[in-house]
Amino acid sequence: MEQDQTPSEKPGHPPAQAILHELRTAENSAAHLLPKLQSMKESNPHLTLLDVGAGSGTISVSFAKLIPDGHVTGIDLNPNILPRARAVAEMAGVKNIEFLQGTVYNLPFADETFDVTFCHQVLIHIGTPWDALREMLRVTKRGGIVAAREGDYETECVWPELPKLRCFHQLMAGLMSAGGGTPTAGRELLSWALKAGAERRQIELSYSTSSYHTTSERKVCSQGLCDQLRVGSLREKALKFGLGTENDFEEMAKAWEEWAKRDDACLAMLHGEILVQK
Repeated sequence: MEQDQTPSEKPGHPPAQAILHELRTAENSAAHLLPKLQSMKESNPHLTLLDVGAGSGTISVSFAKLIPDGHVTGIDLNPNILPRARAVAEMAGVKNIEFLQGTVYNLPFADETFDVTFCHQVLIHIGTPWDALREMLRVTKRGGIVAAREGDYETECVWPELPKLRCFHQLMAGLMSAGGGTPTAGRELLSWALKAGAERRQIELSYSTSSYHTTSERKVCSQGLCDQLRVGSLREKALKFGLGTENDFEEMAKAWEEWAKRDDACLAMLHGEILVQK
């Protein structure tokens, strides 16, 4: 059966889930790219950067701040998220940015348009991520950079290990696989880049972690996940694929609420990162 080549978790999240995603910035979600970006900016202040799967735009906006004489384009499959991204840019006072609708499998740009092409937590959700990377390479200028950062669900660790949180982890991995995605994306990034046509000498590989452990981070994380379990697309997809019941999802949501109240609560995951020099 042909794999679904749409994201297994589409945008259009409930408010709390959007807030969770809006914790992401270039500083905490693209740190592996920033030294290279700074070096490129010194020789070319007018850099062009494409953020693929921009969502509500917080990473894109922080990139735009880092290259004030350059230009950032954010693209997302779902047009309904774009007004939020534009509002985020306006609230930040960022002018050197635009947001467009489009798919990573057929980017609406000519060959060699951008100095830097970036994605975060996009390849993990799609069926043939090497095709997406090949398309990102196509629109990147010779001498430019393609950068990606993807999570690896099998490395996720959570404390306290409440039984229903373990069930939630299994649910997420199952949903990702059922939707055509790859739960172990972080460790597979290098192989995908090679399959996309990059040579090993062109690729820098690194790993980093994301975590939620402060009171405010736990609150936002819990609220976002509870919303998804109770009314969001996660719940709808899980029911569609027969991965749980209404009662299961409510018990998982209550476990996240309990987790958020604990002073010793924390959550972390390893991410794979690549920089491909074209």
